[in-house]
Amino acid sequence: MGIAVQVEQVGKSYGKKTVLQDVSLQMRQGQIYGLIGPSGAGKTTLVKMLVGMERADTGAVNVLGQAKPNLKLLQDIGYMAQSDALYTELTGEENLKFFASLFKLGKEARKERIQYAAGLVNLAGELGKRVSAYSGGMKRRLSLAVALIQNPRLLILDEPTVGIDPQLRVSIWNELLRLKREEGKTIVVTTHVMDEAARCDYLALVRDGRILASGTPQELLAQYKVDNLEGVFLAAGGSGR
Repeated sequence: MGIAVQVEQVGKSYGKKTVLQDVSLQMRQGQIYGLIGPSGAGKTTLVKMLVGMERADTGAVNVLGQAKPNLKLLQDIGYMAQSDALYTELTGEENLKFFASLFKLGKEARKERIQYAAGLVNLAGELGKRVSAYSGGMKRRLSLAVALIQNPRLLILDEPTVGIDPQLRVSIWNELLRLKREEGKTIVVTTHVMDEAARCDYLALVRDGRILASGTPQELLAQYKVDNLEGVFLAAGGSGR
């Protein structure tokens, strides 16, 4: 498997506040990579750099063989932010049509992707409603559908299952695993839910802008001689949310 993401000695500050310090990591194609840690650890800033929304003060970020930021890469990157970036005065379907129109999709491909994405997040019967009438969980589900709309090679999901019921959360994770296995997509997930972290191929534990430890879930359990990922995070010097 090739390298999908390469982050080398990245640092980022906002004024006097240091958000990321000397962060280096590597993500291989066709893997699910989890960034876990408490709120404010620096996870969101890091994924925004992968998308191209933030620029590193020091170090380098390379995504899909290209240095970031790079607008041309947006065709190949699907991004679901923590905050829903939706047009609430439009319907769910109109939102999906709008975001699909931003990418190089033919008319039939666009229609198929909208049907697929809406079905995945169980919103096919709700697309005619205005997003202003959606619940918080429905908005999260629509945001995930938007992230998948152009069939991206790299999928970046920032706390994707917050506010989503447990049954649908399982369904979404099953689809993420299928996308990795059958389509070879690289998926980056930030989470503080440890059972989701356990489903990732590779993990980085983030606290105070630094990576405390990284490895497969099995490697981390063995390294810290514990039987769950909560124990790994505590042993590595962090604390869950």
